[in-house]
Amino acid sequence: MALATRTDRRPSMTRALWGSTVGKKAIMAVSGLVMLLYLVVHMIGNLKIFFGSDEFNGYAHWLRVMGEPFLHHEWALWIVRVVLVAAVVLHAVSAYQLSRRDLRARPGKYVHERARASYATRTMRYGGTILGLFIVWHILDLTTGTVHSGGFQSGHPYQNVIDTFSTWYGNVIYIVAMLALGLHVQHGFWSAAQTLGAGRASRDRFLKTLANVLALVLTVGFISVPVAVMTGVVS
Repeated sequence: MALATRTDRRPSMTRALWGSTVGKKAIMAVSGLVMLLYLVVHMIGNLKIFFGSDEFNGYAHWLRVMGEPFLHHEWALWIVRVVLVAAVVLHAVSAYQLSRRDLRARPGKYVHERARASYATRTMRYGGTILGLFIVWHILDLTTGTVHSGGFQSGHPYQNVIDTFSTWYGNVIYIVAMLALGLHVQHGFWSAAQTLGAGRASRDRFLKTLANVLALVLTVGFISVPVAVMTGVVS
């Protein structure tokens, strides 16, 4: 007698995690925290521009040789890039799919806007779109030099930054994106803490304060660079 075959095989843990709303929120939270850690490090590196071209260019060179001789030239940098791309893609896809699920669950709009929804909460979707477009422009401007103004100079990031922020549109694009980033971090950090179970009544005030501080520090830190170029502090 032939053995019966099972047709009700349970999905793998990875598939089940990705397919559930809770799983997608967890993926969004973890990928968001990975990007937040990168942003803090990236901001600190950007601030080296205030110490002159040698310091800033030296930092850019170190990014390409970090890990040597154990790792080959630029391998560590590419590992960071791959992790970041994965985090961005997972974050964006999860956000899009959760948004679609939310729309399907309630096809009609609320008659009254929820009173507790902050400005950052209501603009997360638009802020994410702005940041996605900015990432593409930022890479094409200061990494590949495709849309860079003033003649892109490989190996001279200090001058490339000066060129970008010597144009009105470079400043507008960057500052608008960083303001969107601040709002995104403010709400995103709080949401990630709740999703990962860190939120407690006793910690809520601390977590909200930390979210506000992170958002403010990142926004001011990143925007200080174009402002410094515009005002001649960095030239």
